[in-house]
Amino acid sequence: MRKDKINYYLDMAEVALERGTCIRRNFGAVIVKNDEIISTGYVGAPRGRKNCCDLKFCLREKMNVPRGERYELCRSVHAEQNAIISASRKDMISSTLFLVGKDYLTGEYVENARPCALCKRMIINAGIKEVIVRNNKKDYTIIDVNDFVINDESLEGVKGY
Repeated sequence: MRKDKINYYLDMAEVALERGTCIRRNFGAVIVKNDEIISTGYVGAPRGRKNCCDLKFCLREKMNVPRGERYELCRSVHAEQNAIISASRKDMISSTLFLVGKDYLTGEYVENARPCALCKRMIINAGIKEVIVRNNKKDYTIIDVNDFVINDESLEGVKGY
């Protein structure tokens, strides 16, 4: 049986996450437009800095910071951010970002995974039209980026995702 296109690109994002260096959760992202891959990204420290997997600790984990909060303490650049950084905005206009997250220790898919508040802002400004997030090996959620604009959690002080 032939794999559908959405799961094909989600599989590619899942391969990208295998390069991730976070010892908490790893994500992989693939940006696609007109059935062409524009860029990919995974979680990792900025170029030249040591990764958490090399340091053998995560400051947010040590401080028991809940998921989706206090990203200023994180060493890493998120998968979505790295994919956006690696692409031209004109190529991202009306594109789709495919996103897969897995827990580092269990290897399980991150339940209810969504881009963080900062990634949402970058996705909006990049001109990406939708984000497709893998829930399990076959199921996914399609998010219209306009929902990020309309449901502006920064006005409510909502934390996490």
